[in-house]
Amino acid sequence: MTTLVTGGAGYIGSHTVYGLLDRGDEVVVLDDLSTGVRAQVGEGAAFVRGDVGDRALLEATIRDHGVDAVIHFAGSIVVPESVADPLAYYGNNVVKSREVIAACLAAGVKKLIFSSTATVYADDAAQPLGEDERKAPLSPYARSKLMTEWMLEDVGRAHDFRYHILRYFNVAGADPKGRTGQSTPKATHLIKRAAQVALGRLPHLDIFGTDYPTPDGTGVRDYIHVTDLAAAHLLALDALHSGAPSATYNCGYGRGLSVRDVICGVERVTGRKLPVVEMARRPGDPPTLISDPRCIKAALGWRPAHEDLDGIIRSAIAWERRFNS
Repeated sequence: MTTLVTGGAGYIGSHTVYGLLDRGDEVVVLDDLSTGVRAQVGEGAAFVRGDVGDRALLEATIRDHGVDAVIHFAGSIVVPESVADPLAYYGNNVVKSREVIAACLAAGVKKLIFSSTATVYADDAAQPLGEDERKAPLSPYARSKLMTEWMLEDVGRAHDFRYHILRYFNVAGADPKGRTGQSTPKATHLIKRAAQVALGRLPHLDIFGTDYPTPDGTGVRDYIHVTDLAAAHLLALDALHSGAPSATYNCGYGRGLSVRDVICGVERVTGRKLPVVEMARRPGDPPTLISDPRCIKAALGWRPAHEDLDGIIRSAIAWERRFNS
């Protein structure tokens, strides 16, 4: 069995590729390297450079490598950027996802895992968030992910095709073995940027919004270590191979940490006070996102192993040192 990983040179994709390779799976990565890094694709994975929206290339890759399942990461992920350029996000995240699904159907691939987001939920939904909470995405990025979820649901009803949708909360940290980490130029992830500030590579850390209806006024998020998230993809893949029905799962720890909580954590780990600048809220950012992870734990047996915030921060800082050395 061979798994095609779109966007497998990116942050979460590269960690998942390593997880697949570590257990002996056959993997082929398709990535255009617009944000991914070729050197972070695990040795042993076949690599195809190209556009995930290229149907002919997708079908040829599936055929040539004997692919029988797809994990679809490729897409654009920056919320403020999506607000400024929505058509680019609908093109890259919706139109190209449609091509991935269509290529699967044409080539006889009946299993797909989709990388979605917790930002599909309404900002007034009950916290922690269960999978059935009301959806009302605030940004084109989140809308594009929900649109693709709808496509998968419709295709699953019309064809012999099963999928698992994983809704990510805030992903952070890096591979404990130091093989890969967050390397996207101008990444907006809080813990990555805080690590860059702590190492003197950025002059200060911006706090976007201090007037949210949260305990300290800053946004509250559920931070999940990328290695635990990669493990969730492997479990979802195994479940589909075993005949599990289509399903949607939240991927988080079920705890909320504010921006200031994270800053305190970085200061605790590094022993350095971080210079911060308080900014206005960014468009499209909800005040609070906390996962209810009971479904994925019950259905897939997911058991996170890296929940400690300080451990997440240490792994992120270790990667920053290695990546920029």
